[in-house]
Formats: sequence, structure tokens, C-alpha cells
Amino acid sequence: MKNLSVRPANPEKTLELLWSRIRQRGDLPGFSKAVGAILGAMRGDDDREFNMTKTVLSDPALTQKVLRLANSAMYSMFGQEINTVSKAVILLGTESIGHLALGLKLIDGLSAASTGSINARSEMEKAVLAGHIARQVASSATTRDAEEAVVCSMLHSLGRMMVTFYLPDRWALVQARCTDPVIDEAQATRELLGLALDEIGCRIAQHWGLPAGLIDSLQDLGPRPAGEPLDHADWLAALATMSSRCASAICEEADGGKSNPALTSLADSYADMLGLESPQVLVAVQSAVHTAEQEHVFVRPSRLAGAGRKAPETGQQVGKPVDAAAILARGVADMRDASPGTSAGQLMTMGLETVYKGLGFSRAIVFMHSYEQARYSARMCFGEGVQEVFSRLVFDDAYQPDVFHAALANDKMIFVENAQDPAFVGKLPRWWRDTLSNARSFMVLPLTVNRHPVGFIYGDWHQALPAAKIDPIEVLPLNELRRLVTSAVEQRRQIDPHSTRTIL
Repeated sequence: MKNLSVRPANPEKTLELLWSRIRQRGDLPGFSKAVGAILGAMRGDDDREFNMTKTVLSDPALTQKVLRLANSAMYSMFGQEINTVSKAVILLGTESIGHLALGLKLIDGLSAASTGSINARSEMEKAVLAGHIARQVASSATTRDAEEAVVCSMLHSLGRMMVTFYLPDRWALVQARCTDPVIDEAQATRELLGLALDEIGCRIAQHWGLPAGLIDSLQDLGPRPAGEPLDHADWLAALATMSSRCASAICEEADGGKSNPALTSLADSYADMLGLESPQVLVAVQSAVHTAEQEHVFVRPSRLAGAGRKAPETGQQVGKPVDAAAILARGVADMRDASPGTSAGQLMTMGLETVYKGLGFSRAIVFMHSYEQARYSARMCFGEGVQEVFSRLVFDDAYQPDVFHAALANDKMIFVENAQDPAFVGKLPRWWRDTLSNARSFMVLPLTVNRHPVGFIYGDWHQALPAAKIDPIEVLPLNELRRLVTSAVEQRRQIDPHSTRTIL
């Protein structure tokens, strides 16, 4: 075949073209923004657990997927059902949930980006399968954070995915160059792009602000001599490299790689580096293939025409769920089953999430009472638009003839079905009218310890949602929820009488 080029391309020109295409077509839809939010929650020094819960809950589709995976066989070791993201964060840890969320958002981004490209879709399939392989292998190796290994392995082929999606013309030239029997893909890529695919992946990951350890894992790491020690970064890079190569070998075989000698060779080459035996690696790989197919994430090219027809998972709150009582009961069960070491703040987060998701509220807010400042103020919240008014959600504890003070004074839940009724305006305080007045209906659930109010949970449905109300069957789990929360607060106050300053 006639050589297309022998002079290496300028790497900076390739990257300039890539950034230009990204600006034209848009970054992987929603992924960069999601990465920033998730990494922010992972890196934060304060309220990391709550911030991670809030970040996941801001995306209902991601919430469903996190809970589904948290309840999968991978985490069956915990021996209990997980019904709330809050509990998943407590049991699995902020790091694991963060990496898990990154992996799931990457799948969403790649799926959306690759619908019109067979090559991009194929690379997405390999990346997702590599993540499944890494999870199974990491589980066999009893690594501390399997989800970190998953994200590293999925992103290991980031450079290849971005080139096939944003630079399909250049990728076609690379593939054409590879038809020369003496030219392999690595050489063709360097000639035509000026740098290796893993280098492109590293540059993109740096641009996105991903952690340094994750960026290091994007580099290809070949087999090392048996017994040579590996640090954690090299272990991740080895697993990511092997997982990606296994995924490629499997996707290129019609039978899913079940009889592929390349898999045996890869297992033999990397098993010692990963602290496993070769048969263990092969079992993990086949288990990953089975899991990926069962979860309908692994989409073979032959099924490409039907890909994307799965019913979409909504990303918007749609109001009160039809099974609200059941969702509330499951959330309360999570709270009841919480370990003795669960803090009052963690239990409060679980309670707020249960109310927010169980009733499908537009907003859910915890207010706590400060005896020193003689006022109630918002301490944590879920829902869109709350953060903008959060600092203004405060009012004095001196009794006023309004619905909030009435609920607190009587220690009774109050539900306002029509907050827009002109006849009811006089019972709504100024602070509420200035901040939350677009609510159609709202609930006030007081939290009282020894007949003294320590705070309350507020939840509302805004006017854009269908009209709804709290049914009698839902009152029982709500009362149980506040009993569990107030009991935790009371125990905390026995240790520290001023604990309401530090509970949340």
C-alpha cells in the first residue's frame, strides 16, 4: 500500500483541532459540569457526605442508578437493602460513591454523544465493558475502592473515544494507515496525530480537572516481571490497561471472547501484577461480560440499530410519586437500620432525603433552632433554586401568629394545601413570602425534644407541579421519621447541650 505520510504530525495542531471541534459540537453532554460537581463533593473538607448526597440527588436518573448498583451483588456484603443515597454514602464512603457517580455519568455522556457514530459507539461499548471488568477484578483483589478502578478503566481509552467522536476524519486516516502490514495502530497514530492516544486522553483529563491519580492511570502500562512491586498508581494503570485490552479483544469476537486466546494471554501477563492468579482474572472477565449484558450496558455493534430505544430515565422531578407511602417506609427503614455509629447529622440527611424523594417535593429544607441567636435558620436543603435564597431562610424564635410558629408550638405536622389562597396570606410570614412564595403547597414537620422545638423539616411542591396533598397513610412513616431524628438529636444533646450548633 502507498504510504499516506511518514512525517509525524504536529501534536499541538491536533490538540487545537480537537478543542475547536469540542467547542463546535459541545463537550460530552453534561459530563464536564457533572464532573465538577462530583469532584467538588469528593474534595470538600466540610459536609462531604451531605454534598455528595445532594450532588447525586440533583440528578434523578443518576440517583436510580447509584441505588441500583449499591444494591447489586457487588455490595451484597453489607447484608441490607439500601433505599437512600444518604445510606449508600455512609456505607460505601464518599470516595466510592463519587467514583461510581463519575463512571455512571461518563456512560450517559458517551451514550448521548455516540448515537450518530458507529466508531464512537463501538469505543463507548469497549469503555463500559472495561469498567465492568475492572470492577470484577478489583473485587477479586479486595482493593479498597473498586469504583476508583472502574473510572480509571473506563477513562483509559478516553483519547481514543474523543478522537473517534470529534476527529472522525483523522481517525479514518489512522485506520487506513493500519492496513499497511508493517504499521501498527500506535505508529499510525503518532504519524498522523503527532501523539499517542493515551497522551491525548491525559491532556483532556487535565483540561477537565480530574484527579492526578486518575490521570496517571490513563497511560498504557505493559506487563512487568513477576514479583516486581507496584505502587497504587501503577496498580491502577495496570488494571486499566488490561481491562481495556480485554474489552477490545472481546468486542472484536463474535462469541464475546469466550474462546479468545488473547484473553488468556492478557490474564497470564497481568495476573501477577494485580495480585491474582490467571484463572481468577479469566473468571472475573467472563463474569463482567455476563453482568454487562444483563444490565443492558454492553451493546454489541450488531444491535446498534436498536440502541438508544430504551425508555429514557427522566431527569426532572414530576411531583408526588404514586407509591409515596412505600418510598417513605423504605427510607424510614434505612434510618431504623442505621448502625449505632451513625451521627445525628447523617440520620438527619437520611430523613431529609426520604421526605424529599418520598413525597417528590420541589424543595426540602431542614431548619434548626439556635438558642444563642434566638432564631431558626436553614441548615441543609435539597431541590433546585434553594441555594440562591439559603442565607435568607431565617426567622426569630419569638412567637408570631403564623403557620410555622403554630406547628412548632403545638408539635404537630401542618400541611398547607393552597398557600396561594388570598385568605391564607396573613398566616404566612414575610421571610417565606420573600423566598419560597412560588410554592403551591407545603408541609412543616416539627422536631421537638423534651417539649422544646429544636427545628423542623420543610417540604413544598411548587405551582408548576400537579396539585397534591399528604394522605393519612403517609403520616405514619413521617411521624416515625421525626421520632428517629429527634431521638438522635436528644442523644447528641445529652453529650453536648449545645449540639444543635454542630449537628449539621
